[in-house]
Amino acid sequence: MSPATTGAPGREPAAAVSRLTDPAADAAIGAACRTLHLPTIRDEAGRIADAAARERLSHRAFLAEVLTAECDEREGRRRVRRVNEARFPRVKRLADLDLAALPSLPPATLAMLAGGTWIDAGEPVVLLGDSGTGKTHLLIGLGIAAAEAGRRVRYVTTAALVNELAEAADDKQLSRVVGRYARLDLLCLDEVGYVHLDPGGAELLFQIITEREERASIACASNAPFSEWGATFTDPRLAAAVVDRLTFRAHIIETGTASYRLRTTRAGKPPRPRPTGNQEQR
Repeated sequence: MSPATTGAPGREPAAAVSRLTDPAADAAIGAACRTLHLPTIRDEAGRIADAAARERLSHRAFLAEVLTAECDEREGRRRVRRVNEARFPRVKRLADLDLAALPSLPPATLAMLAGGTWIDAGEPVVLLGDSGTGKTHLLIGLGIAAAEAGRRVRYVTTAALVNELAEAADDKQLSRVVGRYARLDLLCLDEVGYVHLDPGGAELLFQIITEREERASIACASNAPFSEWGATFTDPRLAAAVVDRLTFRAHIIETGTASYRLRTTRAGKPPRPRPTGNQEQR
């Protein structure tokens, strides 16, 4: 059998390799990459080819390099897109946390939370502490870590979520919105207990929590202890049911009472000058 007829059954024989000048090859690569939607290979093929020639890489090694570059770039874009879709109000990363100000959060616990196994297990995270103690930083940091790992994440304040659900109910779109929140891998719910919810709003929020119970994770932050959640949900039985669902198999972290923001502000201010001369007599 001649070389021209070899190959897998049913396939056309491979075409002969063409000899192209470098400009012609660049043009062919650009055209093929546009057709195949490979923008990174289109932009980087020439640079990688020059480096491969200097390093005397084989053709297979060069092909591996350009394909890896395309995959890496796509993964980077995917991470950025997941973070943008989560609608975080600002970027806060776990690496920027001041663990010295959070003695109740050992590095091993933070590493476990950053890994996201609790999300895969559908376990909640509850962050409790006074304003300015790092709850939102930690909440956003966990959300960004999850989004960059490829999970579907959404950040929302309690008030904004209740308003969205109420509007959906008015438009007869509630089941669609509840279903969208149910499909998230992680719901980051901030400012639980900050605002008073009327009975209708509290029931709508409870619907979201129930829909995700033991199947998909909720990470929430509150400046009120569980004993005070009744003031938010008005109905004591509803408040108890919410606490029960958010604390079952939950990772509960208390961030304390000392405001991190206030401490940082004070540390950054220069000392006040001592009065001299006539100023001392005033």
